[in-house]
Amino acid sequence: MTSPNFAEIHPPLGARAALAEANRCLFCFDAPCTNACPTHIDVPGFIKKIASGNTAGSAMTIISANVLGLSCARVCPVDVLCEGACVMHRYNQRPIEIGRLQRHAMDYFYASGRRLSAAPATKAGRVACIGAGPASLACAASLRQQGYPVTVFDSRPLAGGLNTYGVAEYKFTAADSQKEVELLRALGVEFRLGVEIGGGLRIRELEERFDIIFLGVGLGPTPALQIPGEDLPGVVDALRFIAEYKMQRATRVGRRVVVVGAGNTAIDAATAALRLGAEQAHVLYRRSEVEMPAFQFEYDLARHEGVRFQWLTQPVAIHGKNAVESLECVRMELGPPDRRGRRQPQPVPGSNFFVQCDMVIPSIGQSRLLEFLTEFRGVQLEGGCVAVDPSTGQTSNPRYFAGGDCVNGGREVVDAVADGKKTALAIARRLEEGHA
Repeated sequence: MTSPNFAEIHPPLGARAALAEANRCLFCFDAPCTNACPTHIDVPGFIKKIASGNTAGSAMTIISANVLGLSCARVCPVDVLCEGACVMHRYNQRPIEIGRLQRHAMDYFYASGRRLSAAPATKAGRVACIGAGPASLACAASLRQQGYPVTVFDSRPLAGGLNTYGVAEYKFTAADSQKEVELLRALGVEFRLGVEIGGGLRIRELEERFDIIFLGVGLGPTPALQIPGEDLPGVVDALRFIAEYKMQRATRVGRRVVVVGAGNTAIDAATAALRLGAEQAHVLYRRSEVEMPAFQFEYDLARHEGVRFQWLTQPVAIHGKNAVESLECVRMELGPPDRRGRRQPQPVPGSNFFVQCDMVIPSIGQSRLLEFLTEFRGVQLEGGCVAVDPSTGQTSNPRYFAGGDCVNGGREVVDAVADGKKTALAIARRLEEGHA
């Protein structure tokens, strides 16, 4: 059960509240909300079914477009996608709560024990999905529903990728992530978890056993800060920190926590630290608030929770005898713009200062899995990501397809789902044409 400290930031709508909210919708014929959704859920359609009392039908409308409709209802940045496009903004009214209505329908779907149907796995062509995150899950579900046998491999003990391990508990729990995994199991998708590709299962063996391979491996670990002292006890990267407390391990949190970086994951880590008992949580970012990569609503949430922000601040060293005691920083200023028009931060000479802390959480993005990806013969990389045909997801090796963060460099769950759906259609076409 989720700790009271991790109560949801957007609790579910009750039946009456959902009905009232659904009846606010104008059911637009051109549906800008649908166009704003990367998976193109028929938003007016599913809301109208809620308004008419057909919640089961509403859930099926959602899931027919997005098999991970439960997680996307919780973690999607609806403020900048569907709700951001809502026509209610034109009338100076609050947008329809599309995310919470989607969650209402999906909660009903899972609570009622409903399942999806799939054709028998009799079609010729075996597909392997490497990585068990949203892109692979969406690809596997679509192929399985079309009658293809699909096996999903992942090195971790649980499937779901960042939905399971990397999204803050107050947004989406690991238990809810597993509901979607079990939905795919019931479809007939085979999962082989705790398996290292390239280790226990050689890539050559994989190519011999499967006709098509989908790469949905996401991104790698948080890069090192490359400053003195980052090997001290009390330094833990944001994704590991979130994964440990989500898996209910004994997670130590400091009294004074500093998070380095200002993306959405950094916000999640800082907010979680306070909810776990930290007295203070600071977010340090080397640029200004204007350049902050986190969404505005994430920033607003963190400030409401008590997270403190220090802009134009760059860590240069972590100090401590046997563990973290302080973080040495330097003030920054924004210099001239680079070729992309972005002003580059530059240190202010003589501006060094210390932040007293006993825990430092780096959150400066994720590294690319370059060493691993180069093991797949004929798969070309561009800028550290897998290069694909944008319309099909096919790589330079015609037997390999890819989608999600390893292709786009790190976007939203819904973008990974859209990639998986699109690529599954292209894989099915290739198999139907007899290519492998």
